[in-house]
Amino acid sequence: MSILDSLRESASPAVAVEITSTRISAASIEWRGDQPVVSAHTTEGLPDGALAPSLTAANAHDRAAVLGALTRVLAHMGKPRRIGLIIPDVVGRVSLVRFAQVPARTQELDQLVRWQVRKSAPFAIEDAQISYVPGIRAEDGQEFIVTLAKRDVIQEYEALCAEAGAHAGVIDLATLNVINLVLASAGAPSADWLLVNLAADYNTIALLRGPHLIFFRNRATDADGTLADLVHQTAMYYEDRLKGAGFSRVVLAGAAAAGASTPGDIDQIRRSLEERLKTPVDTVDPRAAAGLTDRITAAPALLDALAPLVGVLLRDRTEVKA
Repeated sequence: MSILDSLRESASPAVAVEITSTRISAASIEWRGDQPVVSAHTTEGLPDGALAPSLTAANAHDRAAVLGALTRVLAHMGKPRRIGLIIPDVVGRVSLVRFAQVPARTQELDQLVRWQVRKSAPFAIEDAQISYVPGIRAEDGQEFIVTLAKRDVIQEYEALCAEAGAHAGVIDLATLNVINLVLASAGAPSADWLLVNLAADYNTIALLRGPHLIFFRNRATDADGTLADLVHQTAMYYEDRLKGAGFSRVVLAGAAAAGASTPGDIDQIRRSLEERLKTPVDTVDPRAAAGLTDRITAAPALLDALAPLVGVLLRDRTEVKA
């Protein structure tokens, strides 16, 4: 699922780049037979306040610093001309909408989707970039996953890439590609499962029924309540509204990147979630989908950084479905 269908191209990108509020990371994969292997990666830190992800306002507050870091990252990766770009979840808004009847004509469906999401959009719908994919077919209608972003914010990221010498052929949200990674991994879940993805300035929770997205929510880290409270509320919604029978798997991603600096810190977050959910929690591991070369050391922070990057590079294998 791409935030900009107009930028969606048929072939997977050769290099994936993620821009966050604290760093810019990149990775590429090579194929050894039918096995993908991470062949190169790099990360550049960003100064405090250089980039502040936002749905409605300009994101790059120190454009020169962001552009400089992005240029160095791309140089390390061999100056690719085309990339897959991953941006923070809070730059877009993901909604699930359901229609009792779906228009046969695409133009009419486009208008219906835009009318539905305009009620909750924090800016004029004329300024929005919207994409959607079909979701679960239920007895009471067809569901769609809709991604909305402000057009000039997306253009800001496009312009940074272009000035650094690369075309962003795919632009997508971080958590959607962590999901893609899990679905591309060996033993991908086929029953209900939960993903908790942490970032330095927001947390995102996604519920899936096998490969089908059924719930998506993100929240700023400085909002009221703890992560455990947010997860507990989501679990209650899952049981009461979605008639969930229990999670077959719970996956934690991004903890190292969100400030958990030691394995003990990550383990504490994991145990807290296990206590709330009464279910074992696994940390995300991109090695289940793509191998690492011998020269790459699999530290927790690196595995977190690689997760969405590998997810977008393998998106042709399996993508987030609704």
